[in-house]
Amino acid sequence: MPKAHTAARRADRMTHAFDDAECGRIVEILKAIAHPLRLRVVAVLCERDENVSSLAAELGANQTIVSQQLRILRMSGLVNVDRKGGFAVYSLAEPHLQTLIECMTGCVVEGRSGLRPTRGG
Repeated sequence: MPKAHTAARRADRMTHAFDDAECGRIVEILKAIAHPLRLRVVAVLCERDENVSSLAAELGANQTIVSQQLRILRMSGLVNVDRKGGFAVYSLAEPHLQTLIECMTGCVVEGRSGLRPTRGG
Protein backbone atom coordinates (compact mmCIF):
# COMPACT_ATOMS: atom_id res chain seq x y z
CA MET A 1 0.00 0.00 0.00
CA PRO A 2 1.48 3.43 -0.91
CA LYS A 3 2.73 5.52 1.99
CA ALA A 4 0.29 8.38 1.29
CA HIS A 5 -2.66 6.00 1.31
CA THR A 6 -1.54 4.45 4.61
CA ALA A 7 -1.16 7.90 6.16
CA ALA A 8 -4.64 8.87 4.97
CA ARG A 9 -6.16 5.75 6.52
CA ARG A 10 -4.34 6.47 9.78
CA ALA A 11 -5.65 10.07 9.71
CA ASP A 12 -9.20 8.79 9.25
CA ARG A 13 -8.91 6.82 12.47
CA MET A 14 -7.60 9.90 14.29
CA THR A 15 -10.54 12.17 13.44
CA HIS A 16 -12.61 10.76 16.30
CA ALA A 17 -13.78 13.65 18.46
CA PHE A 18 -13.06 12.78 22.06
CA ASP A 19 -15.77 13.32 24.62
CA ASP A 20 -14.89 14.85 28.00
CA ALA A 21 -14.40 11.48 29.69
CA GLU A 22 -12.06 10.22 26.97
CA CYS A 23 -10.06 13.46 27.01
CA GLY A 24 -9.82 13.27 30.79
CA ARG A 25 -8.51 9.70 30.73
CA ILE A 26 -5.98 10.48 28.00
CA VAL A 27 -4.70 13.43 30.02
CA GLU A 28 -4.45 11.21 33.15
CA ILE A 29 -2.39 8.64 31.23
CA LEU A 30 -0.07 11.24 29.75
CA LYS A 31 0.41 12.91 33.14
CA ALA A 32 1.17 9.55 34.73
CA ILE A 33 3.98 8.80 32.29
CA ALA A 34 5.20 12.42 32.03
CA HIS A 35 8.08 11.82 34.42
CA PRO A 36 11.42 10.45 33.17
CA LEU A 37 11.64 7.62 35.71
CA ARG A 38 7.99 6.58 35.31
CA LEU A 39 8.42 6.58 31.53
CA ARG A 40 11.50 4.37 31.87
CA VAL A 41 9.65 2.03 34.26
CA VAL A 42 6.79 1.68 31.79
CA ALA A 43 9.27 1.01 28.97
CA VAL A 44 10.81 -1.87 30.96
CA LEU A 45 7.36 -3.23 31.85
CA CYS A 46 6.50 -3.21 28.14
CA GLU A 47 9.18 -5.87 27.77
CA ARG A 48 8.54 -7.96 30.88
CA ASP A 49 7.02 -8.09 34.35
CA GLU A 50 9.46 -7.08 37.05
CA ASN A 51 9.91 -6.56 40.79
CA VAL A 52 10.99 -3.28 42.39
CA SER A 53 14.57 -4.27 43.19
CA SER A 54 15.22 -5.49 39.66
CA LEU A 55 13.67 -2.34 38.19
CA ALA A 56 15.77 -0.14 40.48
CA ALA A 57 18.96 -1.99 39.57
CA GLU A 58 18.27 -1.87 35.83
CA LEU A 59 17.34 1.81 35.89
CA GLY A 60 20.14 2.82 38.25
CA ALA A 61 17.63 4.38 40.63
CA ASN A 62 16.94 4.23 44.33
CA GLN A 63 14.50 1.43 45.18
CA THR A 64 12.37 3.73 47.37
CA ILE A 65 11.99 6.24 44.54
CA VAL A 66 11.09 3.48 42.06
CA SER A 67 8.46 2.22 44.54
CA GLN A 68 6.99 5.72 44.79
CA GLN A 69 6.80 6.00 41.00
CA LEU A 70 5.20 2.55 40.74
CA ARG A 71 2.57 3.64 43.27
CA ILE A 72 1.66 6.59 41.04
CA LEU A 73 1.43 4.30 38.00
CA ARG A 74 -0.73 1.85 40.00
CA MET A 75 -3.04 4.61 41.21
CA SER A 76 -3.40 5.74 37.58
CA GLY A 77 -4.48 2.24 36.61
CA LEU A 78 -1.52 1.70 34.30
CA VAL A 79 0.32 -0.94 36.33
CA ASN A 80 -0.81 -4.06 38.16
CA VAL A 81 0.95 -5.67 41.10
CA ASP A 82 0.88 -9.38 41.93
CA ARG A 83 2.41 -10.98 44.99
CA LYS A 84 4.65 -13.91 44.02
CA GLY A 85 6.43 -15.46 46.95
CA GLY A 86 8.03 -12.62 48.88
CA PHE A 87 8.04 -10.26 45.91
CA ALA A 88 5.63 -7.76 44.44
CA VAL A 89 5.79 -8.22 40.66
CA TYR A 90 4.62 -5.35 38.48
CA SER A 91 3.10 -5.61 35.02
CA LEU A 92 1.32 -3.34 32.58
CA ALA A 93 -2.40 -3.08 33.23
CA GLU A 94 -2.98 -1.28 29.95
CA PRO A 95 -1.46 -3.16 26.99
CA HIS A 96 -1.91 -0.17 24.66
CA LEU A 97 0.86 1.59 26.59
CA GLN A 98 3.35 -0.51 24.66
CA THR A 99 2.07 0.95 21.39
CA LEU A 100 2.20 4.46 22.86
CA ILE A 101 5.80 3.97 24.02
CA GLU A 102 6.76 2.55 20.61
CA CYS A 103 5.20 5.55 18.83
CA MET A 104 6.94 8.05 21.08
CA THR A 105 10.24 6.23 20.69
CA GLY A 106 9.82 6.28 16.92
CA CYS A 107 9.23 10.03 16.98
CA VAL A 108 12.39 10.62 18.99
CA VAL A 109 14.68 8.03 17.41
CA GLU A 110 13.62 8.73 13.84
CA GLY A 111 13.60 12.48 14.47
CA ARG A 112 10.06 12.99 13.25
CA SER A 113 8.73 14.76 16.33
CA GLY A 114 9.86 18.22 15.30
CA LEU A 115 10.49 18.80 18.99
CA ARG A 116 13.49 20.79 20.04
CA PRO A 117 15.41 20.06 23.25
CA THR A 118 14.37 22.19 26.18
CA ARG A 119 16.84 24.77 27.44
CA GLY A 120 17.50 22.77 30.61
CA GLY A 121 17.94 19.43 28.85
